[in-house]
Amino acid sequence: MLKISFPSLSFPRKRESSGRVILYLIVLTVINSACFKINSQELPKGAIQVLPENIKWVDAPPPLPQGSKIAVLEGNPKEENFFTIRVMLPAYYKIPAHWHPKDERVTVLEGVVYVGFGDKTDTTNASKFTEGCFYVNPKESNHYLFTQAEGCVLQISGIGPWGITYVEDVKVNE
Repeated sequence: MLKISFPSLSFPRKRESSGRVILYLIVLTVINSACFKINSQELPKGAIQVLPENIKWVDAPPPLPQGSKIAVLEGNPKEENFFTIRVMLPAYYKIPAHWHPKDERVTVLEGVVYVGFGDKTDTTNASKFTEGCFYVNPKESNHYLFTQAEGCVLQISGIGPWGITYVEDVKVNE
């Protein structure tokens, strides 16, 4: 981290020290313009920068059960290429046992999610993942997940086309 310190800045009482104040003002102006240029630079082709306040959440489409929200940050999960999505799961939400055609890479951004492996959802046999945790569910591995009182926000990255095939009955958005 760049740390810049300045001696205490006080307005001059004598004419001789006014040059010092002008020098400080010039230095502050240069630093301010450098910071402005860094923050307003043009992005190279292919660069993606997403600010949290600009994320557009929508109701998750089938095959996810009702109640969840999704935001696509990069790519398209239905196409053959890299994608990144965020999924917001409310409190006491369940995604029954299912599998994906490709590996699923998940980072827990907020809250807590429970993940287990098997053909049936078993809320007594799952691993707890808290904020900052990362896990990979290998392709075609049957797994399930659920939340408790706080819900969660997950970031999922992978290679499309990506989807969900249930091995357990589920009601999905109609």
